[in-house]
Amino acid sequence: MSRPVAVVTGASSGIGAATARALAGAGYHVVAAARRKDRVEALAEEIGGTAAPLDVTVAAAVAASARGLDRCDVLVNVAGGALGADPVETARPSDWRAMYEVNVLGVLHLTQALLPLLRGSGDGVLVVLSSTAAQVAYEGGGGYVAAKHGAHALAATLRLELCGEPVRVVEIAPGMVRTEEFALNRYGGDAERAAQVYAGVAAPLTAQDVAETVAWAVTRPAHVNIDLLVVRPRAQAAQHKVHREPAG
Repeated sequence: MSRPVAVVTGASSGIGAATARALAGAGYHVVAAARRKDRVEALAEEIGGTAAPLDVTVAAAVAASARGLDRCDVLVNVAGGALGADPVETARPSDWRAMYEVNVLGVLHLTQALLPLLRGSGDGVLVVLSSTAAQVAYEGGGGYVAAKHGAHALAATLRLELCGEPVRVVEIAPGMVRTEEFALNRYGGDAERAAQVYAGVAAPLTAQDVAETVAWAVTRPAHVNIDLLVVRPRAQAAQHKVHREPAG
């Protein structure tokens, strides 16, 4: 395959799907990976890429999928998400376990499976999509904050371990992004509660905003590494400081 290859996880919706489209537009052959087979197949057909129906939390499935590739220049770990907003005292351990498995172990599985190809490309780029939750805790976010801190630690450690090798490790940490599923999944399908996350915020980030940020970072010259890039909407000065327009 003459075109460089980018593997994007979480590609069935939101930031993952937008990133797949952005990288395809930048000249990459995109391998779109996600659990929902119908969605990644439709996306792959749209962008001229390859569908990889895959659960990133299953190491054996990730390894098997990686064996089908003979090239990988870019890996973008988007698959993730939050479950629940309960305080630590009453949080469900099963939610914490699920968040750790997808946000941290999913990245680990893809990294271990594809690092040889990234290294062999001569200029590999490994992207971890974390969150501003990887830096600042907030009430009700304990499990998600812990998982994203884990993803941040994985990226930082990997960057140290690969120093001197032809692989860049990039971390993109978005703040408030409005996608069709993130908040809805967090609140168990409660649309009203999910909408309150963005209430009064005229322009939160979109999936496209984050996708364009990822595409910019991975297309820098080989000697330029974007270690950590935090991207927020203008209305969000910090995790706890968001400008909201009054209702009505």
